[in-house]
Parts: sequence; C-alpha cells; structure tokens
Amino acid sequence: MADTDQLAQRLEALENKLWTRSYLMKIAEFDGATIAPENGAAARGEAMAALAGEHHELLCNEDAVDLVSGLEDAVASGAVADPKIAAEVRTLARDQREARAFPTEEVEAWSRLTCEADAVWHKAKVANDWASFEPYVDRIVEALKRQAAYLDNTRDPYDVWLDQYERGMDAAAFDRFFAQVRETVVPLVHAIGERGEQPDAAFLTAHVDEARQRALSFDLMKLVGLDLADTCLAFTEHPFSEGFAVGDARVATHIYEDNLMSNVYSIIHEAGHAAYELGVDPAYARTCLEGGTSMGIHESQSRFFENTVGRSRAFMGPLLSLLRRHAPEVYGDVDENALYRAVNIATPSLVRTEADELTYPLHIMIRYEIERKLFAGEAAAKDVPGLWRDLTRSYLGLEVPNDTLGALQDTHWSGGSFGYFPTYALGSAYDAQLIPAMERDGVDLAGACASGDLAAVRAWLKEKIWRWGRGKDAPELILGACGAPFDATFYCDYLSDKFSALYGL
Repeated sequence: MADTDQLAQRLEALENKLWTRSYLMKIAEFDGATIAPENGAAARGEAMAALAGEHHELLCNEDAVDLVSGLEDAVASGAVADPKIAAEVRTLARDQREARAFPTEEVEAWSRLTCEADAVWHKAKVANDWASFEPYVDRIVEALKRQAAYLDNTRDPYDVWLDQYERGMDAAAFDRFFAQVRETVVPLVHAIGERGEQPDAAFLTAHVDEARQRALSFDLMKLVGLDLADTCLAFTEHPFSEGFAVGDARVATHIYEDNLMSNVYSIIHEAGHAAYELGVDPAYARTCLEGGTSMGIHESQSRFFENTVGRSRAFMGPLLSLLRRHAPEVYGDVDENALYRAVNIATPSLVRTEADELTYPLHIMIRYEIERKLFAGEAAAKDVPGLWRDLTRSYLGLEVPNDTLGALQDTHWSGGSFGYFPTYALGSAYDAQLIPAMERDGVDLAGACASGDLAAVRAWLKEKIWRWGRGKDAPELILGACGAPFDATFYCDYLSDKFSALYGL
C-alpha cells in the first residue's frame, strides 16, 4: 500500500477519535444548558475537562504532528490530489498549530472554569445577581489574555480572539464596519422616534400558553425546512442551537406566554443555524470540515431566515396561517399587513434577543465597546454594569432597571466567548449581500417566501455556503457566492430602504 494511502487511513482514524470527543462534549454542554440538574455542574465540568484534555492530547501528540506534517508535504508535492483531503489537511493543520500553543492543563482548567461560570450565570441572571457572576468575568478575561499570548504574543489579545471567531478580522476592521453602520442606523432610529408612527399591535403581547407555543415551534421548524428526524427542540434560559453531526442538529428556545413572537423568531433564527449545520456535505462527516466555518457566516444564515425571510412582507401569509392555526383567538382577525408592520416595529429596547432588525447592531456595539475596555485593562468586571447603563443610555436612549435586563442578559461571556458578539452584526451584513446575489442567480426569493416553499432558497444556500462546512473561510465564501468581496454598503442600504419605506421617511 502506498505511503499516501496509509497517511489517509491514519488521518481518518485520528479525525474519528477527535470527533468522538467533540461530540460527547457537545452532548454534555447541551444537556447542561437544557435539562441537567443544578447540582450536576461540578461533575459535568470534570467530565468535560477530561474530554477536552483527551481531545487536546490526541490532536497535539507527536504522532499527530508527524502525520499532519507528512500530509502537508504530500499535498504540496501533489502526491495527494483529493481536494477533500487537501482541505482536511489545511484545516486540521491550523487547528493543530493553534491547539499546540496551549498546555493540556490550560485546556482542562478552561473547560472547568467555563462550565462552572455557565452554571453560576444561569442562577445569577434569574436572581439579578451580578456580584455572584462578576469574579468569573475577571477570571475568564485574564485566562483569555494568557491564552491569546500563547497563540500570538505580538498582537493585541482582543485582536487574536476577534480573528479566531472571524478569520482576518481585528478591532480596526470592526471599527470601520461599526462606524459605517452607525452612520446609517443612528439617524434612522432618531428619525423614526421623531416622525415615525408606530402601529397598534396589541396582539403581540396577547397570552398564548406554553403547550400551544411548543406545538407552533415544531411547525415553524418544518416551515423553514428542517426535517424533524434530524433535529430536536429543547427549552433553556437563552435560546441557542448546536450542530452535533450530519443528521443531528439541536435547537433550544425559551417561551414567554405573553410574548409569542419572542419564541417565533427564536425558532426561525435557530433553525437557520441548524439548517447550515445539516447542509454540510455528508462526505465531511466526522472530519474537521464538519460544521460552520465562522461565527459571522453562521449568523448570516440565522439572520437570513429570521429577518430576510421571516420578517419579509411575502412571508406573512405562511406565518399568519400557522399563527391562526395555533392561536386563532389572537390572530384570527389580524391581516398580513398588520402582522408585517408589527414584526418590523423599530424602537429601542433593552434585550438584544428581542431587538428589532434596525436597532439590533446598536446592542452589539454596546458589548463590543465593553469587551474592548476589559481587554485593554481600562475596566474590570465590577465596572461592567455601570458601563452597560451608560452605553445603553447613549446608544438606545434607555435606562437599564436591573442587571437581568442589562449585563446579565446574554450567556456568551459565561462560556468565554469574548470577541463573538461583533460577528452578530457582521452576519447581518453578510446576509444583506447574499440577497441580490441569490436573486441574480434566478432565485425568486419573494415568491418562495410567499408560497412557504423555501426549497429553492435552501438549495442556493446549500450550494454556495452550507456544503463547504469549514473547508472555506468567510472571505472565500462571500466572494464565491456574491462575486465580490464583503461590502457593508449592502447592509446599510438594505436597512435604510426597508425602514424608510416602513415609516414613510
């Protein structure tokens, strides 16, 4: 057997072992955020730390390093011509280089810390108890600074993490992006506040019990295009989704009985994430190419379904049909135009996950500015609630009544995801650039939304984005799908056109 064939077999064996540890860690994490008992956090943390340590050792030991090096040489020489293997080698080599920067004990300690922090955050949010969570923020930031130095001690630590979540991005690039978005969004928000007339939409806060919302959730998942044999629905404090494997993506939502639309758009948003994970080429199963390539691309898919589809005028027919089926006493007399105006109300609010499409990026700017201060040493965790109040007043013109609705509202920091938030806004901007590209390729987006049959939309996204998994980074995907590099002008024009029309500005 040729040496290259042996290398390919060893690669497959290594990736299977790595995938198994990752899969088990995802199960533990999903369980912890949904159904696990409160007192199970410590045991779960130890199990996850052990799995993280095993994963790290498998990826970084001498045999794995020699294997990846040999495969890189084989690809460079042309001895390995299979593009799938070449992509695996390229991606795994980067994963390995970055993982080898960390001692195994650092990886295990990080897993314990974030597991414990997540459990504390869940209790702290409900109790409005920033003080209990505060020490974990400081510990996590310090750990991330230390880890950033392992990766690249020549760069600003925050830039290192921004690049980890979105390759090629740093604070300077995000500063330019946010400045362009701010120039569009802030005047629009002010104009709507001064001259825009808000619709009467009392039905948005009508009571719809949990049982009916659960039933509606499954119908929404099917409407977006998920096969329920590939996914499941769980319930949690903070909605999220996770791709486990080919044929296995999980969605978790939170139900408020007096805010049906919170659940509706959480489901549509998370279904977009799940669709991306489930759309990866099955040939990538149990390899390093399985899963989404970046947080920004992932958010582009969830925001595409939530906003471009879910809040479009064309989609109101299919959506209203489901709402009438599950809550006829509330939505029986609501027409499509009224629903469209209601789900696109633009007005500042306190909670990011409930924010309208226009003010949403302002929420991201608040978190971005706080993260930068924490990493620059200009603030510590004790300062975060005050900074949150100040920035909310500045960007949204609102007073924050408590930390549950302020600095404790998001789960991300408890998991160590600093540098993640900016990708939420970037994903919305990617989404806006995909729309004209899709339509140029002959997809009738409005027609698909109006019919409730999104098959053509999903097929285009699968071909251009989903199937590539981690095999292509965001810049290459956007260039391939849109025929041009990323340009935030598409996003700014989209917001300006949509909300100027909605409010007659």
